[in-house]
Amino acid sequence: MLTIENDVLKVVIDQKGAQLTHVLNKKDGFDYIWNGKEWAKHAPILFPAIGRSTDDHYLFGGKEYPMPQHGFASAYEFEVCDHQKEELKLQFKQNDETRESYPFDFTLTITFTLKQNQLEVRFEVDNPNEQELSFALGFHPAFNVPINGEGTFEDYEVDFDTKAEQLHQFEIIKTPAPYRDGKVIPSAAKGRKLPLTHQVFEKGLIIFTEKIDAVTLQSPKAAHSVHLDTEDFPYVCLWTKEGADLPYLCIEPFYGLPDIAGQKQELSKKEGNCHLAPEKIKVLTCAINFA
Repeated sequence: MLTIENDVLKVVIDQKGAQLTHVLNKKDGFDYIWNGKEWAKHAPILFPAIGRSTDDHYLFGGKEYPMPQHGFASAYEFEVCDHQKEELKLQFKQNDETRESYPFDFTLTITFTLKQNQLEVRFEVDNPNEQELSFALGFHPAFNVPINGEGTFEDYEVDFDTKAEQLHQFEIIKTPAPYRDGKVIPSAAKGRKLPLTHQVFEKGLIIFTEKIDAVTLQSPKAAHSVHLDTEDFPYVCLWTKEGADLPYLCIEPFYGLPDIAGQKQELSKKEGNCHLAPEKIKVLTCAINFA
């Protein structure tokens, strides 16, 4: 495990998958990040796919390639490029195994930087190929709810900074894996607020269709909150394990989408993906403020 810290926060990152595993409030002695055994992840990086591909495969140039759920980046050790007291830079490049499912060169660099009570997570995807690179990239942090044991899950709400007056979501079906069905339905949000209940997630993840620039997790019964800047990402997803009533909520900035059930996707035309020109770099940043 690798650590960065300042006077306010101590942050622990697993070199495998560049996964954020702890954000510790040093003054009050609690962890913002979920570490329960019921869902054994904390904040996986999703690359170069988000969600499930139809039959766990996609097409590129008419040829079929396998792709696991959420891609493969979380399964690999990242290289440490720079490690200072308040900043850590990790990097992952293609290898023989990744080329079997994703026949492209790439460099994925993730930089974690502390600035007082803010953790900035910066993602850089470098395309060294002579052709366009199509990929999805998502950040999947799970936050303890309640925060520091203050209140209950149902005492919290998620507030959205968005120009939309009412939010909608992609309808999700299970086969039993979760896929989109191509429909858009109203969300349970009341205007720009979503009161939290476990029942809201009975059908699985919620991916909003409207652009959301920031998300705040808070409660009038809690002294602490979490605020994510999601402006660089076209989609935001919320999820907690359905049917389990567990005390966590994932707030996930997405650049990409799960497939529509039964529709095998051509990678170069995949809905929601980032399409990066040859020899260009795409930078996406998510800043998280821990109050």
